[in-house]
Amino acid sequence: MGKSSLQHKLDRVRKPRVHITYDVEIGDARVKKELPFVMGVMGDFSGNPSKALSPLSQRKFVNIDRDNFNDVMASISPELNIRVQNTLKNDGSEMAVKLNFSSMADFDPTSIVSQVPALQTLQNSRDKLRDLLTTMDQSEDLEAQLEQILSDTTKVQKAAEEMGVDGSGNSNDGGDE
Repeated sequence: MGKSSLQHKLDRVRKPRVHITYDVEIGDARVKKELPFVMGVMGDFSGNPSKALSPLSQRKFVNIDRDNFNDVMASISPELNIRVQNTLKNDGSEMAVKLNFSSMADFDPTSIVSQVPALQTLQNSRDKLRDLLTTMDQSEDLEAQLEQILSDTTKVQKAAEEMGVDGSGNSNDGGDE
């Protein structure tokens, strides 16, 4: 009883998108029966062709819904191995990128940045610069000292070398993998 009442409650909350019905003749009466729509999708969604797949007869269907989506995604462990244009160097070279996804949160730009070392280095530099600007806003002495350093080109080059940046502002880490 509890299960059927739950089913009818769900019918009221969300209507099914696919209706499959057929007519059955019982005696002189014609009854319309409705079949549930169940869809199965089979495939290798990991993006890693190097892993051997189990035989088709041993694979099980996995029920996926919004409550277990991240768990299913973690068990599949999809990954993406690509080469992209290296816009960090801006010399026409390519950079190897390997991304792993175990939940929907891994598609967030900050999560993607944390998986690419060259981008992570840039993000860390950006965070340090933001911290420096925040500190500079609070300290007039520090602001005056930074203005003095920036007005002297030899001091700017020395600071750039210490930060691992060449004179043009490009990072010396290369970004190649």
